[in-house]
Parts: sequence; C-alpha cells; structure tokens
Amino acid sequence: MTTGFAAGRALRLTTKVLPEQARGHNRSLVLQTLYRAGQQSRADIARETGLTRVTISDLVAELIVDGLVVETGQREDARPGKPATLLDLNRSAFQIVGIDLSQYGVFRGAVLDLDGQILHRSEVAVAGSTGADATAKVLAIIASLVAEATLPILGIGVGSPGVVDLAGVVLSAPNLGWSGEPLQALAGERFGVPVVVANDANAAALAEHSFGDADSDMMLIKVGHGVGAGLLLNGNPLFGSRFAAGEIGHVVVGTDGGLDCVCGKRGCLETWLATPRLERALAGATTPQRKTDILREAGQRLGIALAPVVGALNLAEIVLSGPTELLDGPLAHATIETLRARTMAEFHGDLSLRMTTLGEDIVMRGAAVMVLSAQLGVS
Repeated sequence: MTTGFAAGRALRLTTKVLPEQARGHNRSLVLQTLYRAGQQSRADIARETGLTRVTISDLVAELIVDGLVVETGQREDARPGKPATLLDLNRSAFQIVGIDLSQYGVFRGAVLDLDGQILHRSEVAVAGSTGADATAKVLAIIASLVAEATLPILGIGVGSPGVVDLAGVVLSAPNLGWSGEPLQALAGERFGVPVVVANDANAAALAEHSFGDADSDMMLIKVGHGVGAGLLLNGNPLFGSRFAAGEIGHVVVGTDGGLDCVCGKRGCLETWLATPRLERALAGATTPQRKTDILREAGQRLGIALAPVVGALNLAEIVLSGPTELLDGPLAHATIETLRARTMAEFHGDLSLRMTTLGEDIVMRGAAVMVLSAQLGVS
C-alpha cells in the first residue's frame, strides 16, 4: 500500500470546511487538536475547532471505535455538575518507521512513536552502493526496523536525496545512481503498509516545523552526501512544478569555475558544501587559518545561492542541518554576512540563520511527520 503526500495542503489543520468536504477534514481536525494540545474534553475540542458539540461527539465516537482516540478519565473540576471526560490521541496505538538516506556513508533508520520520539535505531553502511544495490540496502534496513516494532505500523517514511515526485518516485539522485527509482511503490509492495517517500530536505523542514518550532516561512538547508533545501511558505511545503523546489545543490555559484560536479557541471554549490567535498578540502589544509578560509568560502557560496531566494520570498528564517562541526561557526557566519550584503536591509535585515535543534535525527523525525500527515492529517 502506498500513499501520496498532498501538495499545497497546510500541515496543521485549524478551521472547518464545507459540508461536502467535511467528514475527513473534520476528523483530522479533531486528531490535530488532540495531537498538539493533549488531553481535552469534547467541549474543549468544540471551542478550539469551531465545530458543533454534536459533530464532535459523533466524530469522537467514531475515532474511539477506530482505536485512534481514548478516554483518559474525568477532569478535576471545581465547577458544579458532572466533571468533563478527557480525551487524548491514542499515542500507543501505532509506531512509525522513519528512514534517512541523506547521510554520507550510512543509511539510518528508526522506529518512532507517534510523538516522533525514537524507540529503536539501525544503520547500514552505504559502502559506495548505487542503483539496485542501494535500493536493496534501503529495503533491508526497513525490514530490520519493521521486525523491531512492538505495535502496528502506521506507515513508513523515507527521506531520500534528489528529486522525488509526489508518488514517491526518485526521479534523480545522482549520488545514489537512481533515475526514476519507484522506491515508494517497491517498499509498499514489500511491506504491505502505507509508505511515503519524499526529498530528505523537505522531510527535514517538516520535522523542524513540527518539532523544532520553526517559523511558518522558512528554508532548511540540508548538507550531507549532497546539498538540498526544504521550503515552507505560510506553513505549506513547496514542491515546485517538477518537484525540484529546493534543489540548490546543482546551482552553479559564481563565474570562476570550480570543481567538477557529479551532475556534469562545474562549480555547483554541492562541490563547495557537500560533506565529502568539504571534508576532503579541510583534510588538505595545512594551517588553522586555511581551514577557516575554506569554511568561510563555502559559507559565502551558500549565501550567494540563497540571496535571490531570500529576496524573492522574503523569508524569515534559514535553518542549517548537517555536521555541526562543519556548519556552525565560520561557515554560518559567512553565510549570513553574505546574505545581508546581497539583500535589502529594510526587508531582510532581521533574517535569522541558525542550526537545527534536532541534530542528526531530523530526517528520520521528518519522515515520521510525513506518515502522520498522510495517514492521520496531523503534524
């Protein structure tokens, strides 16, 4: 079984809709309210959502039968009358498998609970695998995690480098040798549960939105085997007409040549910033100052690539995700300096740039958000 990831849909539902659209939407609206707020009474949910108490009672009864909502007891209430019965999302109903294919050297995965907390981890060495060999390793790590799950699996989420369409086909991932790889369909057929495959940077942006308190207008830069970006505008993921929004790794930065890129061009951002390229450059540096210069130049190239995007979209926040020892410090400082030098201060002077607070688990937790959004309509 596979499931799509809806483009243009806000991650967090907040309002009711028209009757002909209502049932599924309002069901997700109840789940979203409980997911974010925790224990609530039926009256609390009605006030929060704007739905009638009759509608809430009907939806809650259905969700309890489906095992998605549980009654947790009565509220201790000083007011006269019968105390309200509290409800919560049944957080022990399911588990999620999240996979991160973005790292240089290893594929990583985890079993997570519905709150995005990691319960069990696994990883497998990439060891230069590409094409069918890489796909086999992805399916193997998923299988190992499915075997570790102690509850029914709500779904499997996979964050992959490259361009990924809404059907979970990896249209292009040069570093893994994939072109038109139907990863979502393959995993769905193999494991028989809902599967969502999306770009790793988009997954990371979703994690930052759900678990990292990111601004609703933000761009997350994911640095690993390659370089990509995830964009949220007004809380909506931006995919682009050909699913390549955020594919900044293969944008040529500057006119002074540069190293050959795996895509066939010279001087792509990835050649300056991708983890293996940056580590090799630093390994060849003979002095601390030379290492600082290499990091600053990589940050400047990133700032050059980002300035037109920040200017066009008036973003509030840039979040960096990747090896902290490489990104935090001279590289980040050079990036924000370059951005501010190349954009209008009155509109972009308060732009913030920071490291993610979610560390190396960000893509796996974002993969869990993709499953929660696709299956329950929550994030």
